[in-house]
Amino acid sequence: MTKRMAVVLAAGKGTRMKSDLYKVMHPVNGLPMVEHVLRAVEQSDVTDIVTIVGHGADTVKDALGDRSQYALQEEQLGTGHAVQQAENVLANEEGNTLVICGDTPLLTAETLTALFKHHEESGAKGTILSAEIANPFGYGRVIREADNSVSHIVEEKDATDEERKVTEINSGTYVFDNKALFEMLNKVGNDNAQGEYYLPDVIGLLKEAGEVVSAFVMADSDEGLGVNDRVGLSEATKIMTRRINEGHMRNGVTFFNADATYIEADVEIGSDTVIESGVSLKGKTIIGKNCQIGMNSELIETEIADNVCVTQSVLEHSTVAANTDIGPFAHVRPNSTIGERVHLGNFVEVKNSTVGNDTKAGHLAYIGDADLGENVNVGCGAIFVNYDGKKKHRSTIGNDSFIGSNSNIVSPVTVGDRAFIAAGSTIVNDIAEEELAISRPEQKNIANYWNKLQGK
Repeated sequence: MTKRMAVVLAAGKGTRMKSDLYKVMHPVNGLPMVEHVLRAVEQSDVTDIVTIVGHGADTVKDALGDRSQYALQEEQLGTGHAVQQAENVLANEEGNTLVICGDTPLLTAETLTALFKHHEESGAKGTILSAEIANPFGYGRVIREADNSVSHIVEEKDATDEERKVTEINSGTYVFDNKALFEMLNKVGNDNAQGEYYLPDVIGLLKEAGEVVSAFVMADSDEGLGVNDRVGLSEATKIMTRRINEGHMRNGVTFFNADATYIEADVEIGSDTVIESGVSLKGKTIIGKNCQIGMNSELIETEIADNVCVTQSVLEHSTVAANTDIGPFAHVRPNSTIGERVHLGNFVEVKNSTVGNDTKAGHLAYIGDADLGENVNVGCGAIFVNYDGKKKHRSTIGNDSFIGSNSNIVSPVTVGDRAFIAAGSTIVNDIAEEELAISRPEQKNIANYWNKLQGK
């Protein structure tokens, strides 16, 4: 197969975003736009990738790492000038080069692979990725010859009335014969209002040289969306969300309302899982089979096993074993490990803790910096007092222990297996196996208090 290369254009600041964050780093469904682009390129049998960086160069490099080579465009003098920065890396290579913008996160590997294939089979020196759209106003039109090859690209302002009727538009993505690309780039001038070097001028130069130029129409015109502002970012996210959710549905996941569910790109969901409305699944969240994720729940970088039910709760950077139920209104905070058949009920908060199999905390409890064994009962209002104002401290609760309602565990405390803590106790010392700990002030009843209160 002919060698495939790619130049990713990621040097622009994106002033219309009105943001301190560089345009290509704005996220779409959890990933920077340029990461979506790079993944699609990588899956298109491309061997050499050069990313053109400028504004925010270090940020882009940190995001993409060693998956790409880099070339710096110190001054932003147009798309042609940007591609020219890759000359030292690619100019002498035989093969075909994809030129793609880092703000086109919806382009898929399937489309890019088909574009390469069309270019290779057509014998063209340059191929435009085009799209058919109902309202092409504002876009450059692809004008074809009688034999269906490309005659030229014309911008809206320069088009004749007849050319404006054409609905095939230039997406700004191309494949070129690599050597022809750099040969023609050196001939591109900047005699225009902006004084910039434009990549589409290469198409005209190839035609003047008698070379064949082709265009490949993408199947889904939505893929060609370039994000230039926050409106475009929102639209890209909406389209990406629809694509992601449809993929999960086709893999056996049920959605109550897919349009009201936000799922990021790296989320994995097992079959027969049900996702209710208003759910957000973020980062590298992994959900097992036959789970129920209830309305308005949010899972961030969390892994849950099969047969787990989450009801209107938030889980972050944690793991949950099989057959556990969480919520409603529970909060599992980072670095928590929840065992099998655990119940975390109404308004239970767990942070940086391990909760063993079959342990129950039904309501209104805080479990922080603690290791709970198996089959522990955590009563209503139980609190692990883990912070002394300077340092966090950790407690351990043994298997089959009972923590009575409204107890305070003042860490660090170790509680043995099958120990009991009486309701209302404040525990500051260790408790041995099978001991009962009671820590309450002596109750005192004052007679005739009502009359005293009334001043009688």
